Amino acid sequence: MRDIASPGRRGILALGAVVVLAACTPAAKSADGAKVRTDLAPLERRFAALGALSGAHWLGTALGADSRMSVPGPTDVRVVGTARLGAGAVAAITGAPQRSFRRETPRRIPGELAEFMPDGARWVRGESFDTDMTRGTYSGAFYLDAGTDTVYFDTTNPSVSAGSGP
Repeated sequence: MRDIASPGRRGILALGAVVVLAACTPAAKSADGAKVRTDLAPLERRFAALGALSGAHWLGTALGADSRMSVPGPTDVRVVGTARLGAGAVAAITGAPQRSFRRETPRRIPGELAEFMPDGARWVRGESFDTDMTRGTYSGAFYLDAGTDTVYFDTTNPSVSAGSGP
């Protein structure tokens, strides 16, 4: 005699597998793409060593959101963008005798930020400065242009500086 319950059991198992896979799939990105932010407070809390900022254009995007097989858990966030420092701040940073900077152009600039990059910038980057900025608690690169007193930052999970609030 044929087991009538077998197809039902297989169907329930198949449905269960679909539900489990759907739970492991991150939510789809919004149709309008990443939104360029201009608020300063989140940046000033994370990059307090740069001082007061102005003219910021930045993105905070979840990394790995396109993976179909990721397991739910902590999400890494890329914080990338530009901001203006106070007049002469870049010259003061790059002129410090304990730091060594070299010419280096930022890579992986998101398309949404391209229009906010300063024309003719002569970017420099210093590994010791990156380490000072991140305090070794997250990964990040900081490019500086003295001609416009601009910083371009590309970080992953930047933490809030001690004493700067949440």
